[in-house]
Amino acid sequence: MYLCNIINPFNFLTMEKFLNITGTAVAAYAGTQLVSCNGIKSIRTATATGTATVISYMDGTATTVTTAASVAFDVQKKLQDAVAAALQTSWTRPVFDATLPKAITSIVNA
Repeated sequence: MYLCNIINPFNFLTMEKFLNITGTAVAAYAGTQLVSCNGIKSIRTATATGTATVISYMDGTATTVTTAASVAFDVQKKLQDAVAAALQTSWTRPVFDATLPKAITSIVNA
């Protein structure tokens, strides 16, 4: 028996959810990118006008969304709202479209 079945015997009810972050294609960004909504520990930007918003996951990985300078954490707030909305959708909608308020220059998963 797998450990995950002991910890969460209803694991078959867990649905993977993704944000489809859309924007204008640039050198390091194709114009659309799927980003996981599952296992998120935090979404943060270092300053209110920062360009890098980091989505940190429970497994230690991170996705960095780099945009034009934020205004009052607007990119971070939009990502948080989009994740909350995505996780509230039906299991038949695994992908939720999100458009950020600032131009995207790159999205890097590490």
